[in-house]
Parts: sequence; structure tokens; C-alpha cells
Amino acid sequence: QVQLLESGGGLVPAGGSLRLSCRASGYIFSINDMGWYRQGPGNERELVATVSRGDILTYGDSVKGRFTISLDNARNAVYLQMNSLKPEDTAVYYCNADVGYYVGLRQPRRGNYWGQGTQVTVSS
Repeated sequence: QVQLLESGGGLVPAGGSLRLSCRASGYIFSINDMGWYRQGPGNERELVATVSRGDILTYGDSVKGRFTISLDNARNAVYLQMNSLKPEDTAVYYCNADVGYYVGLRQPRRGNYWGQGTQVTVSS
């Protein structure tokens, strides 16, 4: 019913920048929470940044001051601007969305969805 399409990953040298994009498709009528998580080699998945209803922004401690998340409600899209990248930022970045959407004859539902992940590699 809802799909998330991510883009923008790649290989970048330390100190460089990347911008990740994630767009949700489906009959979405509300975004409760949308953001990014990451999982590095041998690590558990961790919070990078999220934006919640009311424009409440939450950042992981390791990215504060370097990453900026933004939400485009009209496009059901979230963006992550990553600056001053470090080798330890290397990970698969996953988009996550908690949304309200319609099924069938405008039956409202709420669901939590994950994207397929996009690789970010920062070389030293």
C-alpha cells in the first residue's frame, strides 16, 4: 500500500557531502513520523534523524551539527543533507515512515514502512 523509494547514496571522501532523498508513494493523507536510520558493518540499526508531526526534529548524537533533515509534506518526501562526512558514517541508510493512508473505498489505515536502503561509503 505504501512504498518508500530512496536515492542519493554513494562514495564520498571524508569531509564531503551527500544528500539522501526518500519519497513515499501511495494514498497517503498524513505523515506522523519520517526519517532515517543506518546500519554500519557489525552494528545495530541506529537513529540518524527523524521529523515528527509538528516539525519535531530528532537527531542521533553522532550526527548533530553535521546532518540536517527536512520534510516536504506536499511530495511525501524527506531529505537528509549530510555534511562533514566521516568514515564512521559509512553504513546502509534506511528511510522509515509512519503514515496514514487509504485503502479500498477510502478506508483509513496507519502503517510503518522501511525503504530498501541506500549505501553511503565515506573514504578516509
